[in-house]
Amino acid sequence: MNTSTNNSTHQHKKNTHGPYNFFLVTISTSRAEKCGKINKTVANPEDADDMSGQVMRDIITQNGHRVVKYLLISDELNEIQNVIRSATKTDTDIIITSGGTGLASRDITIESITPMLDKEMPGFGELFRYKSIQQIGTSVILTRAIAGVIKNKAIFCLPGSPNAVRLALEEIIIPEAGHIIKHTKE
Repeated sequence: MNTSTNNSTHQHKKNTHGPYNFFLVTISTSRAEKCGKINKTVANPEDADDMSGQVMRDIITQNGHRVVKYLLISDELNEIQNVIRSATKTDTDIIITSGGTGLASRDITIESITPMLDKEMPGFGELFRYKSIQQIGTSVILTRAIAGVIKNKAIFCLPGSPNAVRLALEEIIIPEAGHIIKHTKE
């Protein structure tokens, strides 16, 4: 990268360190039914046996940001869209969903959220898959992950595995959070 490009990127990221507010949603019918917490706030991901939720919360708080809400919901189109609409009406900066991105017929997170996007960030899915190759090899072709903006809030839809969540947060979302939020607020 040449120096002028590096300086330009540095200027865009200047004074964009947060802290930021995150709204977390685990989308898993089986987990929601298991703990009887469908469409309700779950105080701790541990209560739902949600390893990915624990990873999300831990990484976000360890980086000095806040989790304003954590929900566990079923793989239902109306439920997913209603929760995302509710999240956009809060003081949340970034919404992260985990789960429901697979190829099974019940995995409808991508199909539920894509029509809600005001803008897409295709580079997120591309970069996420590129980085995932090192962990899962050619199975990366099954990976569906998207990002975009809904009503000036950034949203990231991640696979449900703890490793996928860790990779996305540590290597992409947290490092770029301020830069993304700066532009979504413009």
